[in-house]
Amino acid sequence: MARAILLAVAAAVACAGCGSAAAPDARTAPLTILQDQAHLISDPAGTLNAFRSLGVDEVRISVGWSSLAPDPSSRTQPAGFTGTDPAGYPAASWAPYDAAVRAAAARGIGVYFLLTGPAPLWASTPAPAGTATHNPGNYEPSAPLFGDFVKAVATRYDGNFTPTGASSPLPAVKFWSIWDEPNYGFDLVPQALDGVEVAPYLYRGLLDAAWSSLHATGHGSDTILIGETAPRGANVPGIANGMVPLRFLRALYCVDSSYQELRGAPAAARRCPTTAAASQTFRADHPALFEATGFAAHLYTPGQVAAPDLPSPPNEPDYAGLADLPRLESALDRVGGVYGSTRRLPIYNTEFGFQTDPPVSTCGCVFLSPASAAYYLNWSEYLEWRDPRVNADAQYLLYDAPGPPAHPTESGFSSGLRFLNGTPKPGYPAFRLPLYLPITSTRRGRPLEVWGEVRPSSYAAGDAGSVPAVAIQFRPAGGARFRTVRSVSVTGSADAFFVPVRFAGSGSVRLHWTYPSGFAHLPPGTSRAVTSRVQAITLR
Repeated sequence: MARAILLAVAAAVACAGCGSAAAPDARTAPLTILQDQAHLISDPAGTLNAFRSLGVDEVRISVGWSSLAPDPSSRTQPAGFTGTDPAGYPAASWAPYDAAVRAAAARGIGVYFLLTGPAPLWASTPAPAGTATHNPGNYEPSAPLFGDFVKAVATRYDGNFTPTGASSPLPAVKFWSIWDEPNYGFDLVPQALDGVEVAPYLYRGLLDAAWSSLHATGHGSDTILIGETAPRGANVPGIANGMVPLRFLRALYCVDSSYQELRGAPAAARRCPTTAAASQTFRADHPALFEATGFAAHLYTPGQVAAPDLPSPPNEPDYAGLADLPRLESALDRVGGVYGSTRRLPIYNTEFGFQTDPPVSTCGCVFLSPASAAYYLNWSEYLEWRDPRVNADAQYLLYDAPGPPAHPTESGFSSGLRFLNGTPKPGYPAFRLPLYLPITSTRRGRPLEVWGEVRPSSYAAGDAGSVPAVAIQFRPAGGARFRTVRSVSVTGSADAFFVPVRFAGSGSVRLHWTYPSGFAHLPPGTSRAVTSRVQAITLR
């Protein structure tokens, strides 16, 4: 469902006398990923209809090992259990995933399975006495048993598996990622012991096992991501806190802070080759590190409130948020280059969003206004669109996550496009029709460059055979009505544009677009005519 960027038309045609305008290189637009597991499970049809109307390409689903495994709270593996056999897992545990996969396929939406922990206790190591862990199933999970689990999931969703009692095979899943935030102590422990990174070599083993199982079950040509790193962490990691992502990355690839291969005792402590001769097979021994489709990163800005272009502080060189993309890209290139790889791994932003206030958060944090969050969201999408290494952008949550039972009206994580009660935030229309102007103030007579995207266009093209043009509209300061100043043609495969527009004066800009009459699965009550957020401009 990749979509090519629509190049800006020649400035002379677009706006005689406007002057030159920047024209980006033609390339594939980032995929759109959205995750809201709670609503997907409770209402797969309704939730996926909303996803489709927003133009979402891939629905991200976390497939937790212990959520499927039998007797996950026992330290003893069930007698006679075969971990590679889908039939060895309770049918009721598969049911919500089966329903989501079938509902997504019926709507043409891709399914992205994040295979992750916690492990059932029988597949993890008991933590030492006195060790605080967020979940005991994440303490030293067994890589071989995880490989068995991955093989069972991959077999069930290879496109040929018909569950007992079903009349047709389950649709194939062709988008995979391996373990959530392995540099975060909530998801993988220990992170480090006595200053030695442990989580990276645990993750390396999980990757090896999952990679082998996906390839053994016919998924070798699918999209397979590694990483899923949290953007921040501790520079001095302990057992169960987080680790800064670039330190985690270096240890994963067995290099030191200078990007030199580890040797001797430091290498042995991190399960790395201890000699130059031994390192010759590192690349072949760990193919996922070098052959994965891309590297998944959660590019949250600090606190999910900082401006998208604000880099991490100079004293935190190992952070990897959105504005730190150049350092993440450089680090990936350097660790691969150590082993002779010249491949530039694409980056997939697979979890992202901005928290808002309202609602009031249970953490007492200060968050963005909903309008500011919508603006930051579009700004972020524009920055990702400009970076040719970024293959996907993401939105975490359709609805705000609820707070604890004692505070049901509060939000536990408020990055949703809708409030808890379902009311759309300003981010909802902003996500559907992104709009961003890199410069919002100029002299009269000069053009401003308008970047925008019609996310639902690929579904519109498939349903109706054509896509209505998107209108760039302007309302003068003090005026009451928006009027179209330019229409831009888009297609299902070319839904983004970056064009110069000359405006008459100061005022407001928005996008206006209409779902074609043949658009399928439009949620009830959705207006066919939709608009973006509104951007103020100033002409001097």
